[in-house]
Amino acid sequence: MSSSGDLPDALAPAAETARPAPLRPLPDVVLDLIPSPDSPVARDAALGLLRRQLGRIQSRVQEAFEAHALSGLTAARMLGELTDGLIFAIHAYTLAQPPGEAAKGSAAGDEPSFVLAATGGYGRGVLGPYSDIDLLFLSDRPLGPRGRRAVEFMLYLLWDLGLKVGHATRSIHECLEDARADATIQTALLDARFLAGDVAVFERFQNAFAEAREQWGVGQFLLAKRAERTARHRRYGDSPYLVEPHLKEGRGGLRDVQTMYWLARYAFGVRKMPELVGPDSPGGGLLTAREARAFRRAWDFLWTVRFHLHYVTGRAEERLTFDLQPVVGARMGYTRHGKQDGVERFMKHLFLTARDVVRLSRLLEPAIERATLGPPAVQRAADAALAEAGIAIADGKLLIVPGLAVEKEPAVMLRLVRAARDRNMELHPLAHRALIRNAPLAVGMRGDKAASDLFLDLLQGKDSARWIRVLNEVGFLSRFIPDWARIVGLMQFDTYHVFTVEEHTIEAIAVLNQLQRGELAEAVPVASELIGQIHSHRALYVAMLLHDIAKGRGGDHSEIGAGLAQEICPRLGLTPEETETVSWLVLNHLLVSQTAFKRDIDDPKTILDIAEVVQSPERLRLLLVLTVADMRAVGPKVWNGWKATLLRELYWRVAEVLAGGLSVPERDVRVARAKQAAADMLATWPKEAVEHFLGLGYPGYWLSFDPESHARHAGMIREAEERGAPLSVSTRVLEARAVTEVTVYCSDHPGLFSRIAGALAVAGATIVDARIHTMTNGMALDTFWVQDAQAANAGGVFDASHKLAKLSVLIEQALSGRLNLVGEIAKVRREPARLRAVQVPGRVVIDNFASNTHTVIELNGRDRPGLLHDVTGAISAQGLQIASAHITTYGVRAVDVFYVKDVFGLKIENERKLATLRAALLTALTPPPAEDELGGGA
Repeated sequence: MSSSGDLPDALAPAAETARPAPLRPLPDVVLDLIPSPDSPVARDAALGLLRRQLGRIQSRVQEAFEAHALSGLTAARMLGELTDGLIFAIHAYTLAQPPGEAAKGSAAGDEPSFVLAATGGYGRGVLGPYSDIDLLFLSDRPLGPRGRRAVEFMLYLLWDLGLKVGHATRSIHECLEDARADATIQTALLDARFLAGDVAVFERFQNAFAEAREQWGVGQFLLAKRAERTARHRRYGDSPYLVEPHLKEGRGGLRDVQTMYWLARYAFGVRKMPELVGPDSPGGGLLTAREARAFRRAWDFLWTVRFHLHYVTGRAEERLTFDLQPVVGARMGYTRHGKQDGVERFMKHLFLTARDVVRLSRLLEPAIERATLGPPAVQRAADAALAEAGIAIADGKLLIVPGLAVEKEPAVMLRLVRAARDRNMELHPLAHRALIRNAPLAVGMRGDKAASDLFLDLLQGKDSARWIRVLNEVGFLSRFIPDWARIVGLMQFDTYHVFTVEEHTIEAIAVLNQLQRGELAEAVPVASELIGQIHSHRALYVAMLLHDIAKGRGGDHSEIGAGLAQEICPRLGLTPEETETVSWLVLNHLLVSQTAFKRDIDDPKTILDIAEVVQSPERLRLLLVLTVADMRAVGPKVWNGWKATLLRELYWRVAEVLAGGLSVPERDVRVARAKQAAADMLATWPKEAVEHFLGLGYPGYWLSFDPESHARHAGMIREAEERGAPLSVSTRVLEARAVTEVTVYCSDHPGLFSRIAGALAVAGATIVDARIHTMTNGMALDTFWVQDAQAANAGGVFDASHKLAKLSVLIEQALSGRLNLVGEIAKVRREPARLRAVQVPGRVVIDNFASNTHTVIELNGRDRPGLLHDVTGAISAQGLQIASAHITTYGVRAVDVFYVKDVFGLKIENERKLATLRAALLTALTPPPAEDELGGGA
């Protein structure tokens, strides 16, 4: 039974007319099941026939789809049509069964006639490979014994076939009563489609349901669908630009398209979207032909992705996770093009499609509401400024005055948004519709001073992220700033960024808004204070808007973006001074974070180098605020107290240098001050004990800690010496920094760092920073700052008492050789399979210029449990001493920096030695094969 007439033609694929020739017809399974009217085959034999039939249906559709003979929507319709035949055969076979014992007492004529109808997606005539089959057993009045037995018999057959079946058995009256106050049931009945049985019953139902809908009105259904959509988006993603989108339920997904179909069907009874095109259509032309085609393209593309997703996973999977994205993209033919990988091109297409669905929803929904419930009561604004700006009020919300020729006065779009901001009012749905349809007019506004002034006012004003997001969603921003269009829907295939590039940028502007309102004073006090001291306020917001504008072009996006800023800023009306500031900020927007997380900020050269680049306190303030907002906008798990501490300390040290004209005290003077401060902290100790401690540390040690830490170390060392303890482990939870400090005092030997790092990995801790010091007595005083690596508290403080106790034991076992580190690390739970698809090539950078006293090694690679154990083991095997380590993780990418010397305390400058070191580290960065690659398994 064909169902094609029930699906909106506007949502059919563009290539529908080129549908391949019909495949070889399936055998008539009804004749196989019922060879003669009085002798249906036995149930077991029937089940075997039906299983073979189902297998032929599924394989036929899959083969045609994977051969690219069918688009996703065509395949979904074909699968629905072929499933109709199977259901019809099961229905006929069910009716051919003799009555059961419970039904023998009732004559067939006494039973009400019933009809079998499809509902849900199946009712719309489309099925995914692993979708549910929703059925309605419908009758004039409640079913008797024969009818109930037939329903039960049919359902058990479907379940035994392995099909997922949703079902309801209702009379027409029960359908209407249940639907009266339940929009979910109303929706299911909207999709109801006749399959088999007494068609007269179905027609009576349709007539009764149409009358009931007219009585209930569109308003209640519209409100219910909006509430349902809001809850769904809150659960599955409020943004259409999440990098692991939910294809069905997320914003801009299949369910949003279906919602528009339901609203149109409920309001006008239309079955085809083209019926809403043209002045003679219901509502007077709610869609243009172009918009109808956009609906069709989005619907077909999403169905194609969904079919691939189901076939790849072998289940009704709707979430497009990282591991599935490259596979689905490759199956759909997306390959590398220029600087973009195939998977990034595929995801950009998906995100742009989701954006189109959001826009189409904003276009059609208010138009349906206006056509069915009447136009809103538009009031001329009492405020003369609003009226003069061409803005009116309806339902307490703002919209463009009806009849205003926007093409003659396009700036009214920006005036509308500014008025909503200034008066803290919502935009009317009809305003969104007008903005979307008139967004192309923004092209003619480029370089216009009045338009630029309005835009900059919106960008740097109150709640600017909210209004920039509106301009982005309606398509205005991409036309006004053409370079912005290139980052819309652009994802970075990693697990660090939660949003696409443009959505991340808007989130970063939102953080600036929070900083200005003082909402982050507790989390980031320095940035919250500094944003009020910044003079280049407009430059800050424009720099944030443009900081990632060059991503996806290849090369260094900071350098390319700085050049683009030189072109864009004058068009926006910025002064030459502001343009220079914006360009500099875009060029250096990663400087502070890279320095704080990858360099030793206790090294004076690090501070002097960054001060030389920054040169002014104003630029330093701008960079810190920009950095904080940028990082907090990446995702909820990126920011923590430890990173805040590093940024804050770096800022104050550079600020001190800038204020003092690059005056950094000589090393010996700083060491003497540190020793004196430590001696003051130990004033109650015997003089001999104090002098003994002061003689233990080399200069690097004294410059690495504050006096309080020196005093704690002194107590730890004194106690260890009095007890003759070969190993002491101390832990201290630092809540403000969101880290736990682990200090180890023991005899120094090669590979010590590697063994401790391995023990910490086995204990479930992840190292975020480390300082390694060998004392003059040959003992090592190593300090590690760690966080919890377990999924439930990943990135949180490692503070559970049982974990801390276990950590100390594991360190002792690792150093004594009683712990098989390699074996134990291998047992540590591996990451989810969905993350393995994100590849991080190993990279080793050796820098002999970043420090005056050490060789700096920077490692980039795939993070994994025990990575630090492996790479530090390789460093030790090369006969090198690690002075400090700086550990940073960006999603699954580890960026680890080590300050090292050779056994003579010198930098490593021999080219052959450097080449050997680089090769050893690249080997250590290479992840071991996964268990499934080795033929093992869980």
